[in-house]
Amino acid sequence: MKVKDSATRTSAIAVGSSAAGTANRGGVVLAGLGVVAFSLTFPSTAWGLESFGPWSLVALRTLVAAAIAGSVLLAGRVPVPDRRHRAGLVVVAAGVVVGFPLLTTLALQTSTTSHAAVVVGLLPLTTAVFSSLRTGARPPRAFWIAALAGAAVVIAFTVQQSGGELSGGDLYLFGALLVCAAGYTEGGRLAGIMPGWQVVGWALILSLPLAVAGAAIALPLEPVRLTAHGVIGLVWVAAGSTFFGLYVWYRGMAEIGVPRASQLQLAQPLLTLVWSFFLLGEEVSTAAPVAAIAVLVCIAATQRTGNARRPG
Repeated sequence: MKVKDSATRTSAIAVGSSAAGTANRGGVVLAGLGVVAFSLTFPSTAWGLESFGPWSLVALRTLVAAAIAGSVLLAGRVPVPDRRHRAGLVVVAAGVVVGFPLLTTLALQTSTTSHAAVVVGLLPLTTAVFSSLRTGARPPRAFWIAALAGAAVVIAFTVQQSGGELSGGDLYLFGALLVCAAGYTEGGRLAGIMPGWQVVGWALILSLPLAVAGAAIALPLEPVRLTAHGVIGLVWVAAGSTFFGLYVWYRGMAEIGVPRASQLQLAQPLLTLVWSFFLLGEEVSTAAPVAAIAVLVCIAATQRTGNARRPG
């Protein structure tokens, strides 16, 4: 009987480990898809600015994304979130739906997409710090070493790209880092309670009144010159980055944890550099391939460190 019990326990452990490994791989894939979607945001925003002013573009991307989210929520007859989750959804809306898009769009008025991308490359470390403070999760020391190494590569690359001087849009970008990290952290926490697409959906719905007011004010004041690039850029930042990107991103974070998922974003600046070269014709420094390899090594290291420890 003891032999049978032992065999049963061993089998259960093996099955549990296999299931956990599969879930982790699935979470990495989902978060990775989010990173790919986000990497197209800056080039798409640059395209969108060909047709719309910065305030109009942000308002319209929120309106379109909220229309998609509202349709999905209505089709699924999803109930309104509990009152205890609403404060967290406000943080997601303020940080990810409104704050980050607005600040980065304003920054792209004076910064190139490649420069903005490498500055925002500090987002993974910022998100990991916010998550540790908010949830009490404690990633192992090896995680922080790898994360700091990746951030150092991004900083060095930023300084090299900018000639040692910060551009006028960097203040907007640093503000965007803070509000986005807060939104990612809170959204990742909520995605462990409700489906990720619902987190995104309700955050967009909460932002809808502000988007309507913003569009009503901005569109008459800012010139609109519709072009193919402008329309494609608007559609992508609304449907691709804001809705689909956040959906798979929050699902991935719920499965593998906010700190580990955030480090996958170390690849985002370098992907954006590729898109900027092919879609916008921006020049890319010869240092980019070296930085890409170094950052990918850091990502691999963070993904092998295991999950964060919870307090208690």
